[in-house]
Amino acid sequence: MGAAIGEVLSPAVAVAISPLPISALILMLFSERAGINSLVFLVGWIAGLTAIGAVVLAFGSASTSAGGGASTGSGVVRLAIGVLFVGMAARSWRRRPAAGDEPQMPSWMETIDRFSAVKSFGVAIVLTVANPKNLGLTIAAASAIAAAELGTGEEIGAFAVFLAIACSTVAGPVIYFALARDRATITLDRLKAWLIANNNVVMAVLLIVIGAKLIGDGVSILSD
Repeated sequence: MGAAIGEVLSPAVAVAISPLPISALILMLFSERAGINSLVFLVGWIAGLTAIGAVVLAFGSASTSAGGGASTGSGVVRLAIGVLFVGMAARSWRRRPAAGDEPQMPSWMETIDRFSAVKSFGVAIVLTVANPKNLGLTIAAASAIAAAELGTGEEIGAFAVFLAIACSTVAGPVIYFALARDRATITLDRLKAWLIANNNVVMAVLLIVIGAKLIGDGVSILSD
């Protein structure tokens, strides 16, 4: 189990430092429905990551039981996701704002202050299940756990570690805002501005580092 946990640490941290969901959550915390919307967003974020992990682990366990070669499958998944991430890194770097340009938020983020609880939950699901980076990272983490051929309880434990780290930067602002609203408002506003300004650069660096690691891991597994 220890080796599986070691494998999921990198993708968990990569999901945790995703600028877009953190920025969206901070904007929710400045809206009129801050309390309920931020909490529902957190629940949706956890649910989305858990759903991806459950599907991959179930498929991986079935493949292992059938003698399907979980290690080879894990290698292919990591290699494919790694190549995808390197391509996404290049695209994100090209889209970074030029010096002196005002960074723009995605258009949907400008309406967050009018979100209902249902829409907040839906956005969280989209940012996990339909976001290529978070989807790929969660698949890679769950595939690594499945490849370790652990018992069901150990698989759940290893994925719980991934989930705790991956959700920490979404849960953290919600808790901070609830405990120290006035102080949190200033800190989170500064963080939001920095994330929006540096989103493309952060994403490019993150994706190239994680992509290179996944490609290396995939090649290593497939060449054994």
